Amino acid sequence: MARRPNRYVALALVAVLAATGCGSESPQSPPTGIDGLVIPTASPDPADFVTTIDNPWLPYAPSAVWSYTLRTEDLDYLLSVTVLPDHERVAGVATTVVETLTTPALDGQPHGTPVRTRDYYAQDRSGNVWWFGREGVWRAGDGAEAGLAMPATPRVGDGWQAAYGAGVVDVRQSVVTLDQSESVPAGRYTDLLGIDVTDALQPDSVRRRFFARGVGLVEEESTEGPAYLAELESVSGPATGAGGTTGPSAAAPPDGPGRRWARAPSG
Repeated sequence: MARRPNRYVALALVAVLAATGCGSESPQSPPTGIDGLVIPTASPDPADFVTTIDNPWLPYAPSAVWSYTLRTEDLDYLLSVTVLPDHERVAGVATTVVETLTTPALDGQPHGTPVRTRDYYAQDRSGNVWWFGREGVWRAGDGAEAGLAMPATPRVGDGWQAAYGAGVVDVRQSVVTLDQSESVPAGRYTDLLGIDVTDALQPDSVRRRFFARGVGLVEEESTEGPAYLAELESVSGPATGAGGTTGPSAAAPPDGPGRRWARAPSG
């Protein structure tokens, strides 16, 4: 497959020579992290995907609901994130639908009309979660390509394209830490996965997201551009978590609050 602009092709290149006089080659190591993945992918094979998402960094259980507060320099918002029970077929793949309702807030209470955003995700048989589109904005197979939302085994230094559609969406992510600790209203979390997110269509903005294993997104903050902070408040429904040392467990979308095209603020 020819390499195209904005396409990252991650290949396993590990080949170790055995320490013997003959110098024979040992078997090639199996792929880890994002090795072996073509990101983004223009033609996903439906046979490569399953109908559930149980990636430990992104545990999307149907009917689970997560709540966040988002504070900007000017306004506050309340975010409610729900994994819907039905699937949406995108590029031939049965995707999980994640709905975000973003409501302006005053003194911690809803104060305005909520804005709805729906995103489509699917997990492959190796446990990697892919972002297949956003309702009304872009869809894989319709002028855009599915990108990686969360690898099964993130490694510091891994980088990938989360979504790509010329002139519509161009989001990249990179792993910067696996040992961060943060306290949010939902509790204190340790050994967090930290991912930096950049948007080529908004080059002056960078955000960092922290994920807890078995929980999902617990915090997101701007590191460049307009200041904001999003924090996990609570979770309800069938989702379970294992990352918090205090407070309830939770999960949240890889494409979480604070995005350029969701002031109804996620990937």
